[in-house]
Amino acid sequence: MFSVTNSTQVPFYFILTGIPGFEVFHAWISIPFCCFYTISIMGNTTILAVIRAEPSLHEPMYLFLSMLALTDLGLTLTTLPTVMGILWFSASEISFEACFAQLFFLHGFSFMESSVLLAMSFDRYVAICHPLHYISILTNRVISRIGIAIICRCVVAVLSGLFLLKQLPFCGSKHLSHSYCLHQDMIHLVCADTTINNWYGFVLVLLIITLDPLLIVFSYALILRSVLRIGSQVESLRALNNCLSHILAVFVLYVPMVGLSMTHRFAKHAPPILHVIMANVYLLAPPVMNPI
Repeated sequence: MFSVTNSTQVPFYFILTGIPGFEVFHAWISIPFCCFYTISIMGNTTILAVIRAEPSLHEPMYLFLSMLALTDLGLTLTTLPTVMGILWFSASEISFEACFAQLFFLHGFSFMESSVLLAMSFDRYVAICHPLHYISILTNRVISRIGIAIICRCVVAVLSGLFLLKQLPFCGSKHLSHSYCLHQDMIHLVCADTTINNWYGFVLVLLIITLDPLLIVFSYALILRSVLRIGSQVESLRALNNCLSHILAVFVLYVPMVGLSMTHRFAKHAPPILHVIMANVYLLAPPVMNPI
């Protein structure tokens, strides 16, 4: 049994998993993964560069879009080293400290993406329901405060969970079922009572993964009510069209997120390849699709 208290005496590491059952094809599997990572990095970097270079895009909607692009870029760069390291070099070992660092950034950027999408729904609500007050409500100062609040919210949420996890001893098994460190995966290697961790995870799910989409749906209900009051059908369609890309981004994030949570909760005995596919879709779909 290894624990945090003796990790300074005994080097402790985790063993990451590539694509189970397809290890001999890792070199070929790396090609689409490399393409996905390239699309994500180039796409989100281009968005950031264009918004920074074009003064006419220094508006609330595009500032929130730049936050989303930064979040997607961070999520991509967090998983890229371990995923491509396994596929290219079969480098499956990761140290205890590196695994916890990756877990922090991975879950932090994931929660941050949810928070940014919530902020973007508020932006769309103000733009459509209160267009005359849009500039006065969403000033640069307000947007800066929203950005700081998003960062603080996600850092506190993830650090608290990491602190609880780091106090627990890990059993002899070092094998993780993914190419990166996920909290849902690491908690299964703990050989102690995880009641507090489970309850904290449940509260976190309620406050972020459940509350954020509910608030997004509520904002769109208000938007839809406002749009239906518009007499012109052309204007109504134009207003809804302004929300289309944001709605797609919401689905791209939350559908794989819910699918992954359901898989870990109710399909524990499913083939390992199913868990790997769901996790990769969850982490790759938003950064790749959002720029498009």
